[in-house]
Amino acid sequence: MHIRVLGIVLAGGKGTRLYPLTKERAKPAVPFGGKYRIIDFVLSNFINSGIYSIYVLTQFRSQSLLQHLSEGWQFGSLLKSQFVIPVPAQMRSAGETWYQGTADAIYQNINLVEQSDPHVVAIFGGDHIYRMNITSMIEFHVRKNAEVTVAAIPAPRDQAVEFGVVETSEDGHILAFHEKNPNAPTMPGDPERVFASMGNYVFSTRTLLRLLHDDAADENSRHDFGHDILPKLAGNSEIYAYDFQTNRIPGEPADAGPYWRDVGTIDAYYEANMDLRRVSPALNLYNRDWPLRTTSYPDPPAKFTFDDENRRGQAIDTIVSGGCILSGGVVRNSVLGRGVRVHAAAMLEDCIILDNCDIGRRAKLRRTILDKNVRVPEDAIIGYDLERDRVNHYVTDSGIVVVSGERSPVDITGLVV
Repeated sequence: MHIRVLGIVLAGGKGTRLYPLTKERAKPAVPFGGKYRIIDFVLSNFINSGIYSIYVLTQFRSQSLLQHLSEGWQFGSLLKSQFVIPVPAQMRSAGETWYQGTADAIYQNINLVEQSDPHVVAIFGGDHIYRMNITSMIEFHVRKNAEVTVAAIPAPRDQAVEFGVVETSEDGHILAFHEKNPNAPTMPGDPERVFASMGNYVFSTRTLLRLLHDDAADENSRHDFGHDILPKLAGNSEIYAYDFQTNRIPGEPADAGPYWRDVGTIDAYYEANMDLRRVSPALNLYNRDWPLRTTSYPDPPAKFTFDDENRRGQAIDTIVSGGCILSGGVVRNSVLGRGVRVHAAAMLEDCIILDNCDIGRRAKLRRTILDKNVRVPEDAIIGYDLERDRVNHYVTDSGIVVVSGERSPVDITGLVV
């Protein structure tokens, strides 16, 4: 039997821990890896897995996300079963409120599930960086004759306090949920690791509709899958954990482990970007059998100009996106977004530069994230004196400087150079 699958992406999170990159955009819309957005990962996973019916539920600061979806994720197919459709908050609850939780977000759009009439519904978050063959998870769900399947990733036992941990039997049956419990049970046969919920679920449609109606009628519920609905099912229903470490991606080496990163903080976001420019990164962006899809921009090629001594445009161990021009500046160990300009004698080290930034002559930047459209003046110095940087910018405890951008190009003001 051909399984009809409806994909739903929850993309409404504020991403407060990723501030100031989420000052003007939802977390799924935050740029990543030079030319992508975070949401491109989950959408690529769906499309590469052969799932073409996808609703994207948006909420907070959604304009940037909506624009990205409209530019890069609209199908030209005549088939009604092939679509990626953004769905703004509909205010369908009795109090006409914003989404109160993950389950409430689906409940307020329950008509979309009923109209699609799928066999299963895959509900995934839109704010993580990962590769996943979702077909394998659905096959596991069908093989187990499950009502609900929860994607789970092994994590070190001492990190249990950071996750929602699922307790399972040997066959993957979920017995209980433990929310940020340092003493949560470990995986069967592995005393050093726990099963951390990834927040990705596959539901049999009838089960999902029943659970949503029951939860909506519960005045004491927070209307969240992880906090309310799934814990009630554990040990009493056919609910299973899908082991993410068994997931394999076509085109990857047989010994390549699955990749998943929670880029919920500036430090985690920075490290995930920095990994991409390594010789053999954990995340392979060059796998043609499992492409990472995004908006197709009409950018010109990147260009490096001048070959004079002490004035040579060059980039070492760096990702350089389309439309960039390095005219005499030097960039090391960095990630450059689209349309970045680096002028003569400028020096960038260990930086993430988002789209359309302009780095003035002789400017020096180190361990700095520039948001989109920032113009750095000539002779500016950022990342070398953190106390001074804290006066004008956001600086993490680890010393990463984040320079906020705006919707239109702006100059950095107030810098002592």
